[in-house]
Amino acid sequence: MFVLTLDIDLHLPDCRSLKAKRAVLRPVVEGARQRFAVAVSEVGENDRWQRARVGVAAVGGSESHVRDVIDEVERWVWSQPGVEVLSMERTWLEN
Repeated sequence: MFVLTLDIDLHLPDCRSLKAKRAVLRPVVEGARQRFAVAVSEVGENDRWQRARVGVAAVGGSESHVRDVIDEVERWVWSQPGVEVLSMERTWLEN
């Protein structure tokens, strides 16, 4: 079993409220979850309007498959409107 996590730090420059933040962040979180069959959650910066930290986890039977899925998630997040990626960090989990 191979598990790779992705920690994404986002800037949401156009958000002026938590409601606006949710409107921008929901398509990113739900879209990644549905499109790539990964676990996704907002994991930090919950009370800041223009910042978000999102965690993504992919599990699979081969290292290459898991890496390919996370590569696709990364490219997809970079292409999303209304968000600026500040950083992305990958971590392999040991079993």
